Amino acid sequence: MKSLFRPPSRLSAVLLLLALAASACALRAAPFRAGAATANITPAIGTVMNGGIGPNPSTHVHDELLARCLVLDDGTNRLAFVVLDNCLVDRAFFDDAKRRIQAATGIAPTNVSLSTTHTHSAGAVTGVHLTEADETYRAWLPGRLVDAVKRALNNLAPAEIAWGRGAVPQHVFCRRILVKPGVTYTNQLGGLADRAKMNWSSPQPEDDAMSGPVDPEVSFLSVRHADGRPLALFVNYSLHYVGGTGPGHLSADYYGVFCERMTELLGAETQDPPFVALMSNGTSGDINNVDFRKASEPKQPYAQIRIVADDVAREVHRAMDGLAYRREVPLRSAAVELRLANRKPTAAQVERARAIVHGRPPAQLGGFIENFARETLLVADLPDEDALPLQVFRIGDLAIAQWPGEIFAVSGLELKARSPVRPLFNIGMANGWSGYIPPPGQHALGAYETFLGRTSHLETNATVKLTAAFLELLKDLR
Repeated sequence: MKSLFRPPSRLSAVLLLLALAASACALRAAPFRAGAATANITPAIGTVMNGGIGPNPSTHVHDELLARCLVLDDGTNRLAFVVLDNCLVDRAFFDDAKRRIQAATGIAPTNVSLSTTHTHSAGAVTGVHLTEADETYRAWLPGRLVDAVKRALNNLAPAEIAWGRGAVPQHVFCRRILVKPGVTYTNQLGGLADRAKMNWSSPQPEDDAMSGPVDPEVSFLSVRHADGRPLALFVNYSLHYVGGTGPGHLSADYYGVFCERMTELLGAETQDPPFVALMSNGTSGDINNVDFRKASEPKQPYAQIRIVADDVAREVHRAMDGLAYRREVPLRSAAVELRLANRKPTAAQVERARAIVHGRPPAQLGGFIENFARETLLVADLPDEDALPLQVFRIGDLAIAQWPGEIFAVSGLELKARSPVRPLFNIGMANGWSGYIPPPGQHALGAYETFLGRTSHLETNATVKLTAAFLELLKDLR
């Protein structure tokens, strides 16, 4: 039988090769793009702040609170970061905000990172201690997060990206101090068994050494326009907050001042669209800006905030020198829901708590003992398990793990060391808040971060399971 196949002519072969080349170009990732924007989320004066044990009504706006957004687009996938100037936000709020963002922009919830800076000078979105959420502010805020993402998408432009890291060790100290052997220490609840204490009133005779390490690393993503102008900077540093704001002041703390300083250092004050700096909090559950070995010196409000912000900004600016920027960077994400047991009070603890609270509302309670008696009753009504959202973004060779709580530095350092994808940095208080999540050894030492309440209610083995789950997600993205 005569074959129907005919070899292509030389012209046909050339045309075929050209068609294949065109197809290959079409299949290549589209140019990398990025967009950034902010949305003002300052609440009304009078909105309560939840950075302390009791409610603290705001009386003044010192500096505007913002939701800062960065969107990355590789032509196939989009990742969105939104960092809120807020103390803490629960999962239910963030889940609702993610659904609204998806409805408005099409970006899937697993590709959206929502986190708080942990400023203690912001409106109460989530109840903690004796302060409950301001429901008016809580209802208004999600729309502003949607606007931040939509505005960032409107600003999408061809871009290039790089990442780097520096170190600012002089401003991070483990705030949990070991009690000297043989010394009996009475904690804020009257307990005598703790072997660790907070550094709030230090130095004191019972102080020994810090109970854990610090993470001095400052990690960052630098994004530039295709012509080299700075577009956005996403920074991560493991410092709880600084404080020292004015009484009743709404303020973004050092996070906001850092973003302003970076804008100045990069000479980007007058750009259109505006350059956006974002600062996220890392694993700082046991870290603050107080060196317990020295007596604190009184400072004017905001003085220490400016010192810390300037030092971190200058180190990031130094570390940005000589970065290798890329214009083709694949973006990926992975997420999982991890179920963990909740610690519950005993019947005797519940009975004692009821006797202390005696049916009084939060407004009639005060101090650690009455606060944690109420917290005991609230935790008693929690379900037996809690579901925590874990999320990892991969940007080229970089991985970003997102922890839904206040994580100790040692846990963040462990994940960095064991991660199959490097470099890696950690965002704390991301996509939800499940209180302090100390590692087992720190639970055994006691002190504030382990007191049973909404601020600390997960099983004592929680960080072991969280780390294992993150390692599995990172393997999936390897």
